[in-house]
Formats: sequence, C-alpha cells, structure tokens
Amino acid sequence: MRVYLVIMDETEEAGVALRFAARRAERTGGQVHLLAVVPRQQFVAFGGIQATIEEEARARAEALVTSAAGSLMGDASKPPIIAVRQGEGISVVREYLGEHPEVSALVLGAANNGGPGPLVSHFASIAGQLPCPVYVIPGGLDEAALNRLG
Repeated sequence: MRVYLVIMDETEEAGVALRFAARRAERTGGQVHLLAVVPRQQFVAFGGIQATIEEEARARAEALVTSAAGSLMGDASKPPIIAVRQGEGISVVREYLGEHPEVSALVLGAANNGGPGPLVSHFASIAGQLPCPVYVIPGGLDEAALNRLG
C-alpha cells in the first residue's frame, strides 16, 4: 500500500498538498499520513506559563490535523493516520520517516510566491538521500489541475 506523508500547517499550500495526496492515495489504494509539527516555544521563566503556551500550541496543531482528516473522510477509502509532534520541523519529519518505513512519498506544498519554505528547501536538496521520493506541489494549482495530476 502506498502511504503519502503530508506535513500540515495553516498555509494554503499545505491544503493543496493534502488534496493532491488524498487524490493519489485514492487512485493507488493508498493512505495519507498527516503530520503536524509543534515548534518548541521560547523559554519562559515561569514553568506554568511555559506549559500553558506549549499546550495551547499543541491543541491548535491537533485541531488543524483533525480538521484536515475530517475533510478527507468523505473521499478516502482508508482513514488518514494523524500525528502531532513537538520539535524543529526538519528533525521531526526525518524522525517520522525513520519510524515509518511504509511511507512511499513525502508530499510538501510550495507557496505561490516568494521562496520555498524551509521544509521544501531542505528536503528537495537531499531528496536522493531519503527513503522515499519528495513531491513538491505548487500552491497555485486549482482543483482541475489537482484532479489531473493526482
């Protein structure tokens, strides 16, 4: 079974990457894994405040991936796998790929304008060293293009 790993955040390009991965998974009998990365918060001197800030960030990330998973449920034959991890984005994604050898492709969204984000820059530059291909999906693709390519 083909497994497509999508890194979810609140950007439009992440939504485009998700829609592409969902279409590929449906056409190939595969499954989508959703990974939300919660960045470590800057240190705050008061432990209770630090814990509250980190818990709020995690709750936002969990709500984001749960919402994204819900949008897939109607179209997908297999429910998505959801993961929320805390840490630096590149490290978290590399760890996830190491823990999940079943991942067939890392699907990242590229912004419509400006330079590529840190995940796209990093993983595109080391694509030959990864255990799976990297798909970089242009953020400006419309539904027709996603249907054609997915």
